[in-house]
Amino acid sequence: MKLIGMLDSPYVRRVAVSLKRMGVAFEHESISVFRGIEQFKVINPLVKAPTLVTDDGVVLMESSLILDYVECLVGPGRGLMPDALAERVRVLRVTGLALVACEKAVQIYYERNLRPAEIQHAPWLERVGSQLKSACAELEAELARRPLAGGAHIGQDGISVAVAWGFIQLVVPDQASAQEYPLLAQFSAQAETLEIFVSSPLV
Repeated sequence: MKLIGMLDSPYVRRVAVSLKRMGVAFEHESISVFRGIEQFKVINPLVKAPTLVTDDGVVLMESSLILDYVECLVGPGRGLMPDALAERVRVLRVTGLALVACEKAVQIYYERNLRPAEIQHAPWLERVGSQLKSACAELEAELARRPLAGGAHIGQDGISVAVAWGFIQLVVPDQASAQEYPLLAQFSAQAETLEIFVSSPLV
C-alpha cells in the first residue's frame, strides 16, 4: 500500500496518522502536486493528494474515501469510527467541522499565495475566513460539551481536529489563535506529542 502526497497537506497527513493509528503498514511517497506534477501524473493523472495505491493496484483519492476503504480493510474493532449510531454521528459531526476548517484554510492560503495581490478578492477572503472561524468556534463548543478521546484512544474525530489545527497554525495563523480557541489548541498540542503525529511531521 502506498500513500502519495506531502504531509504539509492536512488531508495527506490525516490519512498517514490514521493509518499508523490503525496499525496499517504503508509506504509514503512525498510527491508535490506542484513541483512533482509529472511524477504524480504517472501514479494518478488527476494529480490529487492524497492518493492511495492499494496492494491490488487500485488508485483511490479523497481522504475520507481512502479512510472508508481502510476502515473496511482492518475490520471491526480496529477502525477509528464507532459502530453505535449516536457515537458515530458525533464523530462524523466533529470530523466534518475539522474538514471544513481545513478546506477554508486551504482556500485562504491559495488566494493569498497563488493569486496575484492586485486581483485578490477581499470579500471572498472575508467570507472564507468567517467560515473558518465558525468551524473553529463550533469545534471549541463541541470540546466544551464533551472532551474528545486522546492518547492511545484517539479516534478519527481527534486526529482530524489536531491535523486541522496544526495546518491552520502553519499556513493562516492569523485566522485562529489559541487565545480564541483554548480547548482546541490544548487538545491539538497534546495530540501532536503522540508518536503517530511526531512520525508524520507537518513540515
